[in-house]
Amino acid sequence: MAAQIKETIDILLAESFKELACQQPIEKITIKEITDKAGVIRPTFYNHFQDKYELLEWIIKKQILEPIRPLILAGMVDEGLVLMFTTIEKEKEFYSRAARLEGQNSFEGIVKRCILQTLSEALQAEHPRQHSKRGKYPWLNAKNVAEFYAQSMCFVVIDWIKGGMSITPREITDVYNYIMSTPMNEVLKEL
Repeated sequence: MAAQIKETIDILLAESFKELACQQPIEKITIKEITDKAGVIRPTFYNHFQDKYELLEWIIKKQILEPIRPLILAGMVDEGLVLMFTTIEKEKEFYSRAARLEGQNSFEGIVKRCILQTLSEALQAEHPRQHSKRGKYPWLNAKNVAEFYAQSMCFVVIDWIKGGMSITPREITDVYNYIMSTPMNEVLKEL
């Protein structure tokens, strides 16, 4: 019961924050504005989140990455990527504004951290003892693989958002897969 109440309040605060972010720059949104819009008292916010950037991180984890995790674990990576891009596209205005965050609490930093955590957990679940395995390429371990894919995925997500989401979720997924599966010299020949 307590977990359900916490989740309900988290969602209420997230929806309030997203609405406000579509009306003004995220940097200017106050905790009081978020709580007033959500219909809760200010201390309630701090019982759930440290600041609005932690709330943004919660939104990315809960509403974008958590739903795709089972697909990734089931080997349905394409379906997971399409779902991720579709979810972002449905709230285009919010994510377009969030993508403008720079500096210490940059959107890029938050997204990369969230993707890295999700990929690390997925790789750990898939290969729990991989970190001690030494193969042909010792550098090629779960930690470095997760970091590589988090960096590349973060770039694609943010560039797609900042570019106005001008191609469909399926198309950006296909582009990402093409770049990741094709040797660089082959990609360069097609430019």
